Amino acid sequence: MSYAQSRTLLTEGPIWKRMLSFAFPLLLGNLFQQLYNTADTLIVGNFLGSNALAAVSSSGSLIFLLVGFFNGIAIGAGVIIARYYGARQKEELQRCIHTTVGFGILCGVLLTVVGVAAAPLILTWMKTPAEVLPSSILYFRIYFMGSLAFVLYNNFVGILQSVGDSRHPLYYLIFSSLVNIALDLLFVGVFHFGVGSAALATILSQFVSALLCLYRLTRKSPEEYRVSLRKIQLDRFMLRQIIANGLPAGLQNSIISIANVFVQSNINSFGKMAVAGCGTYSRIEGFAFLPVTCFSMALTTFISQNLGARKHDRARKGARFGIVCCLVMAELIGMIIYVTIPVLISAFNRNPEIIDYGTRQARTIMPFFFLAAFSHCMAGILRGAGKSAVPMYVMLVCWCLIRVTYISIIVRFIPSIEVVFWAYPLTWTLSSAAFLWFYKKSDWVHGFEHQSSSGR
Repeated sequence: MSYAQSRTLLTEGPIWKRMLSFAFPLLLGNLFQQLYNTADTLIVGNFLGSNALAAVSSSGSLIFLLVGFFNGIAIGAGVIIARYYGARQKEELQRCIHTTVGFGILCGVLLTVVGVAAAPLILTWMKTPAEVLPSSILYFRIYFMGSLAFVLYNNFVGILQSVGDSRHPLYYLIFSSLVNIALDLLFVGVFHFGVGSAALATILSQFVSALLCLYRLTRKSPEEYRVSLRKIQLDRFMLRQIIANGLPAGLQNSIISIANVFVQSNINSFGKMAVAGCGTYSRIEGFAFLPVTCFSMALTTFISQNLGARKHDRARKGARFGIVCCLVMAELIGMIIYVTIPVLISAFNRNPEIIDYGTRQARTIMPFFFLAAFSHCMAGILRGAGKSAVPMYVMLVCWCLIRVTYISIIVRFIPSIEVVFWAYPLTWTLSSAAFLWFYKKSDWVHGFEHQSSSGR
């Protein structure tokens, strides 16, 4: 085993130390990713006012709908890469990595076309208020012109994280986040270019981070997972594995996003102040999701590497440790947000109505945040175990069908925005119960052993 590989393998050493040393850079990276995403809202809200803030906020769910699907595919690729890395199968690892990059290029081009073309139709369907619709369309279209950078960046980060390197993506993300904030301040605060320039700042900084990751993979990475531009390909066997594992994760993200787009359309019907207040809350909620996201990603990689190395007992112990850490951290952050939410929202905009809407949503949802954390952790564990279809079905039923049905029926009888807010705790409870049952009853540690053949 090379020195570089021994530093990134999660199959050796104390479980708590390996997982925390891998998860902590992910946590910091997610923090800067959230700052990255929040910079547009914060700067636009302060310099351009409530209409511009509503325009940026209204497109958030739609952006995640399209980006989330392709991110799910990247997650599926990461599971396969981690499996081969844990099993120390160098040839298969190289084929999978270069197929991941080639497929990412195709997905980035496709997302650009779909995102730019679909913006007016979907934003209108979402009942985006008429006074902010033109600005929302402009922001959305410029944002998706950078789709290739978004998709490739997530693929590159997925490769690095799958082999246990969570430090270098953190460094690149910190740098690109600072670039994004600087460009936001320059374009919006100094030159007053408007809402579209905030999206332009985001895509330019995303290209920076994608190029930094590419440089690391092509020039500085150990030979076993180094990328060569001449070897980029679409290997049929690897592509089938990536799609088989990534499609359920991508559909899961899209399912959640479709439900959230429906929720957003109901929020939009309460007017632009509700759009701005709840959109601002969603940015703040993103910070509460930091430990959830990092431990979910860490669990996927940890489980996949250890099951690839056939260390089943270590995988079980790691799963338990990751779940406990995630739940404790998520609920602590959630309670801090519950108490401080009026002050946090006022940093974006001081309009009392905007603050009121965001505060009401936070204080309905945050006490139940541990349920969302548990569901995401279980989804990460099952993806790492090769059972990515399970979280897809759970999310489809609980977070999409039941959530949409609940809102569609109850809002007709109780036309209150609190009804919309309660959709989240109720469906988190149902998904947590389903995941807990499956975790206790199934033999999830033997999920993908039959898939380990490396034929072409």
